[in-house]
Amino acid sequence: MGYRRHIGNGLIVAAAIAGAALGRPAIAQSSQCGVERNMRVQALDEFTWRQMNEMYEAVGQEDYAEALEDIRRMIGRARDNDSYLRAILFQARAQVKWALQDYDGALESFEAAVELDALPDPTHFSLMYQLAQLYYMKERYREALDRLELWFCKVTPEKITADAYILKASIYAQFPDWPAVIEAVSTAIEMSEKPNESWYTLKLAAHYEMNDFPAAGDTLEAMIPLWPDKKQYWVQLSQVYFKLKQDDKALATLGLAYRKGLLDSQADILYLANLYAFREVPLKSAQVLQGGLDGNIVEPSEKHWTMAGDSWYAAEELEEALAAYENAGKVALDGDIDLRRGYILIDLERWEEARTALRAAVDKGGISERKMGDAYLMIGMSEFNLGNFDQASTAWGRASRYPRAKAAAEQWMNHLREERARRAS
Repeated sequence: MGYRRHIGNGLIVAAAIAGAALGRPAIAQSSQCGVERNMRVQALDEFTWRQMNEMYEAVGQEDYAEALEDIRRMIGRARDNDSYLRAILFQARAQVKWALQDYDGALESFEAAVELDALPDPTHFSLMYQLAQLYYMKERYREALDRLELWFCKVTPEKITADAYILKASIYAQFPDWPAVIEAVSTAIEMSEKPNESWYTLKLAAHYEMNDFPAAGDTLEAMIPLWPDKKQYWVQLSQVYFKLKQDDKALATLGLAYRKGLLDSQADILYLANLYAFREVPLKSAQVLQGGLDGNIVEPSEKHWTMAGDSWYAAEELEEALAAYENAGKVALDGDIDLRRGYILIDLERWEEARTALRAAVDKGGISERKMGDAYLMIGMSEFNLGNFDQASTAWGRASRYPRAKAAAEQWMNHLREERARRAS
C-alpha cells in the first residue's frame, strides 16, 4: 500500500513549514544494517495453506471481517514456537487493519511480526517501510527514520522509489533538518518523470527555511513551466528576484503573470504597481492601478485613488490624474486631494473647475495653515480670471490672514486695483 495514499500532500507541506525543533538526529541506521540473517521461506502444511488461501480470498473480496476472523482462529491454533507462521499471520492481520484504516492496529501487528524475527529478509525488511509510514503518521519521527534507514540499507536498489525519498524528506522536515530534506526530495524529483507538485513545494519550503533565496529562485523557475497557471509561483519568484535585488527580473516576472490574467487580488495589483513605480515606469503603474480599480479588484479608497492619480500625474497624463484625484476627493475626509486637483486645474487655466475644486478643499478643511492660505490665493486667481473681481478681492482678503500667503495676497490685491483702474480709464 502506497505512502501517498495515506499521507496527503497538504500534510507533507505543512510538515515542512511547521517543524517543531526536535533537534537534529544522528543518521539512524539500525545496527541490523550490517547483520546477516539466515531466515528462509518455510513450507506450510496443507491445512494451513488452505486456510491462508481462504483468508486471502476474503481479503480480495474486501470481506475484512471474515479475513480477520480467519486470522484470529489461525493465530489461536498456531504453536508458540512456530515463529514463522505467527509472523506471517501478524503481517496479514496488519495489512487488513491498514485496509480498514485502523492504523494503530496495523502498527501493533507489524511490530509483532518484526519482533518475531522469523521472516526471510525480503519480507522482514519490507515491513520496515510500512512501519516507517505508520510511525510517521503517529508522529513517532525518530522511530520512523530508524526503520526507513534500515529499509534503505537492506532493500535492493530497484525497489527504492521516489515516494520512499519523499517519506524520508517529510520525516527530516520534522526535526527539522532542511539540508537532508532538500537532498531527499531532490533525489525523488530526479527519479520521477512527472514529479508531484507537493514535492516541489516541500523543497521550496526548505529553501525558504534556510533563507537560501537563490536556490528558492531556481526551484520556482523549474516549477512555473510545470504549473504555469499557479499564480503563487509567479508572485513568489518575483518576490525572490526583488529580494536578490534583481529588480528587472522581478518586474518582468510579475508583469508576465499580469498579462496572463493571473493577478486577481488587491495585493497582487498593488505589488505590481509599486514595482513599476519603483522602476520609474509611472504610466504602467497607473494603468495597472486603474485597471484594478475599474475591475473592482482594488478597493476604491482615497489611498488607492490617490496612488493612481500620483502615477498618472508622474506620467504627465493630466486628465487621467484629475479623474483619479476627483474620485479620491469624493471619499476623502479632508480637503488635501481637492487642493491638489486645484493646483493642476490652475496650471491648465481651467478656472471654473479650479474654483470648484478649491472651494471643496476649503469647505472640507483638515489641511494645514499654509495650504489653506494657498487655497484662498488660488480661489482669488480663479475668480479674477473669470472676471469676478469682488469675489477675488474677498478670497485674497482671507488669504492675507495667513502669514505665508499675506505677501502674495497683497500683490494680487494691488494687481486687482490696477486692473480696475485700467478698465475705468
